[in-house]
Amino acid sequence: MMAENKDFVAGIDSNAQKSPRRIVFITRRTSVQVKAETEEQIQTFPEVLLRAAVAIMTLAIVLTWIALVFNAPLEGLADPSHTPNPAKAPWYFLGLQELLHYFPPVVAGVLAPGLVVMALIVIPYFKVNIEAQGLFLKNRKRRLQSFYAVAIVLSIFLLLFKVYDALLPTLIMAGLMLLAAQSSPQSRSAFRRYLAGRPLSFWVMTWFLAGLVLGLAVAGLITMVTQRNNGKRRS
Repeated sequence: MMAENKDFVAGIDSNAQKSPRRIVFITRRTSVQVKAETEEQIQTFPEVLLRAAVAIMTLAIVLTWIALVFNAPLEGLADPSHTPNPAKAPWYFLGLQELLHYFPPVVAGVLAPGLVVMALIVIPYFKVNIEAQGLFLKNRKRRLQSFYAVAIVLSIFLLLFKVYDALLPTLIMAGLMLLAAQSSPQSRSAFRRYLAGRPLSFWVMTWFLAGLVLGLAVAGLITMVTQRNNGKRRS
């Protein structure tokens, strides 16, 4: 750039015929696109719109067929003089009602929703694991200490309030996470290599799914036992 005999002029020009030579200054944060490939494109109208209309009509037909074949589990007309036990809230309050079923009102109505709101506010300020690396592959000692503290406190909390359907998946996930902490990407077992490479998001989502499956299984079992007992009483 500091040479005396310069055969170029730095400037801004979009005419390639007048200025065939270019100087490109690339910073560290700039990624250069060396080769651009033409990808297959689909027009929004009519291709995408037609596919969306077909999907909507198919879903409507399936839901209508299900409604005609199966009876909805609806109760009788509401009676102000007789409140069912337990009283069911609308679907958008179902999660809060289930929390109130297991925990005191202060925990279910104030503490748990407040922690969720605080988590939604604080999480964006943390460094997100974009590369989806294994949870215990870096800073293993410090992360194990945090894991032990969270697992023990959560297990004691669920045990005190006798929330066994959430305690069981928590203990199962804790055991799998301990196995992942003792594993490495070079392990002989394919299952242990798989666990070693799972990030924190995987463990949190799997814990939610395990709790959901177990909760549905317990609810179905309780419903079957209740219906069987009611049938025996009527007979």
